[in-house]
Amino acid sequence: MSERKSGMSPMFLPGVEANPKPGTYCENIRLMQKAGAEYPQIWHMFGFLPEATGHLANFTQEIMRGPSPLPPGMRELMAAYTSSRNECPF
Repeated sequence: MSERKSGMSPMFLPGVEANPKPGTYCENIRLMQKAGAEYPQIWHMFGFLPEATGHLANFTQEIMRGPSPLPPGMRELMAAYTSSRNECPF
């Protein structure tokens, strides 16, 4: 998995990035890399420990889509703004 779009820095944990287990995230990473597209770097952690990602993915969906005084679009905008401030592709 050494392909990388120019401008994307390697993860802080190169051993995680280089050792995904077969599964959805591994395939998605390969497809995005092949297309030369940016993708969330947390996918590498999801690919490295797929058995642990279900809970985090469910948590994220509940936070972003579950009942809240803020509509989902506003939550997405806040996440995108925060990612931008952190220089992280969203």
